[in-house]
Amino acid sequence: MSLKKKAAQIDLGMLVAGAVANSGQSANPLNQAPTSGMTAIGMHAETVYKDRKISAENEALKAELAEWSGASPAQKLDPKLVKPSKWANRDEGSFRGTAWESFRDEISSAGGNVQPIKVRGVRPANTPSLVYEIVFGHRRHRACLELGLPVLAMVADTTDKELFEQMDRENRHRTDLTIYEQGEMYRQALDEGLYPSVRKLSERLGVGLGNASECVAIARLPAQVLNGFESRLDIQRRWAGPLAAAVQKDPDHVLAVAAAVEAERVAGRVVKSGEVFKRLTTIHEDIPSGSVVVAKSVSVQGGGDKAGKIGFNAKKRIFEITLSGLAPSEMKAVESAIKALIA
Repeated sequence: MSLKKKAAQIDLGMLVAGAVANSGQSANPLNQAPTSGMTAIGMHAETVYKDRKISAENEALKAELAEWSGASPAQKLDPKLVKPSKWANRDEGSFRGTAWESFRDEISSAGGNVQPIKVRGVRPANTPSLVYEIVFGHRRHRACLELGLPVLAMVADTTDKELFEQMDRENRHRTDLTIYEQGEMYRQALDEGLYPSVRKLSERLGVGLGNASECVAIARLPAQVLNGFESRLDIQRRWAGPLAAAVQKDPDHVLAVAAAVEAERVAGRVVKSGEVFKRLTTIHEDIPSGSVVVAKSVSVQGGGDKAGKIGFNAKKRIFEITLSGLAPSEMKAVESAIKALIA
């Protein structure tokens, strides 16, 4: 052994010994007490596993840091000059309710968003002024906009594909994003030609093909079906397959059920999203052609002898409404209610 190599070994041994002396722990390469009864092979396997875990975490941090590469220092912008991305996947329902109010109150108490959003500069056609498009941070921007506070932002040059991928990565780190919102984002990217297929999209974003396919399947459901739920945000991942299968098997029936649910809501009945899913995915093989198709007969009892019954004719695709006990003078009220529904 050369003197140089031997000296290096001595220096390494002194370094480890010094570290042990300073920490008061055994000379374990992971700075942990050795597991009682663990074999040398077991300790090696554990070391390899933890090294890989650390490496994966480092790669994730590098990817996150790369998102800020080339960005300018954080600056405060007028939120009115900042617009949502065309791939923004936050449903309007995300900006209502107690969770949203709590989030906005946090922004308000801090005097603005502490964690900056990321934007890119854009110059609309025939407009001399520069505006900004959000890469990620739509909720923080919306809160500042509603509160009338400047929004803290980092500005960077970003391509469409970079914007989409960074937005997706940032959103997937958040637990409050629903399958519908994620699916709507993926659907728009596919429709815009950003990716040629769901497979290519999933490969590029590093998400499972099955996961991406479920998201897109939800977003591609007919609007009447999506509107049948109390909120699109209620739709669960496990509903994706059954809903898509029901629409494919008997679209007319599914649309008729969705219309019947809407009629019930107009009549003042609360239909929970779980019940809507159950009705939409229950296909009745023995429904006669032209029959009135509703998952449940809808009857409305008013004051005195006033009553109503609502059905939907699947073959003719029309509502059948019967009202009784109303005075002729109430015709205008009925007309106004129908106009409001179909407007």
